[in-house]
Amino acid sequence: MAIITVDHLRKTYGARVAVEDVSFSVEEGEVFGIVGRNGAGKTTTVECVAGLRTPTSGMIELDVGPGADLKEQVGVQLQECSLPDKIRVGEALSLYASFYRRPADWRALAAEAGLDLRASFATLSGGQRQRLSVALALVGSPRVAILDELTTGLDPQARRETWELVTRIRQRGVTVLLVTHFMEEVERLCDRVAVISRGRVRAVDTPAGLVARAGGEQRLVFRTDKPLTAERIARLRALPEVTSATVKSAVDGGVEGAVEGGETTIAGDGDLLSAVTAVLPTSLMRGLRMERTTLDDAFLALTEPSQAPSHAPSQEES
Repeated sequence: MAIITVDHLRKTYGARVAVEDVSFSVEEGEVFGIVGRNGAGKTTTVECVAGLRTPTSGMIELDVGPGADLKEQVGVQLQECSLPDKIRVGEALSLYASFYRRPADWRALAAEAGLDLRASFATLSGGQRQRLSVALALVGSPRVAILDELTTGLDPQARRETWELVTRIRQRGVTVLLVTHFMEEVERLCDRVAVISRGRVRAVDTPAGLVARAGGEQRLVFRTDKPLTAERIARLRALPEVTSATVKSAVDGGVEGAVEGGETTIAGDGDLLSAVTAVLPTSLMRGLRMERTTLDDAFLALTEPSQAPSHAPSQEES
């Protein structure tokens, strides 16, 4: 069942278009990602969903139950968390909890986020501030959590600790709408993802589905000590798993043929490695590596540089 439905959302600032036409739905209990280049319309979209901005046109529906107070059912973590330097973690959580009729146990939230209740905001690291921001978004016991650029600027360790926190949020049944530009974050956390470019949705799919759309091709890349014969190259190209086989000359800049020191690239699908090694044993290959289409490749294919908007308002941060 969809808990969030966005239908033909459009948001303009005078003559400038931030969101052109965005539609997607989020199922209850899933982690739904929104990705796109800087200025694509991600933040404006989720701020409209959160009620922080008013759409120019289109429909946004949150099915959080009859008679429910939306302000208590939707928790929001924005790109930056700023609190008075001297406020302590426990004081901030206690203050925010007082805004809600049925708040969560803020002490338990702090423990889950690995936060010291006595620490002042000024002493918190970047990762700790982000986890505090998430805890503040959850203190009202919402059914939906909107997390915007959750791990930007964090070191790898802090990023992974924050990912673990999001996983625990999801395990509690909270639906998560996650804005990010880290493809590894999408693969780790998201059930499905919407790719936004120039204010429009280019695709909605699982991370694996997006990779498949990009072709899912495998590539074997290696060098050989001895030149490959034309006959052996022809046998490689004839394999049903192989779509192309090229030898790049290290001497004359790319002429196909048997050139010692050249790099061979074989592209295809299926059990490509087994098929190729039946014709060309691995003992003849140097520096063998297998490359696969990644989520980064899929993202770049869906968001061409030429699609980057030139009309997004200065308020749009991502």
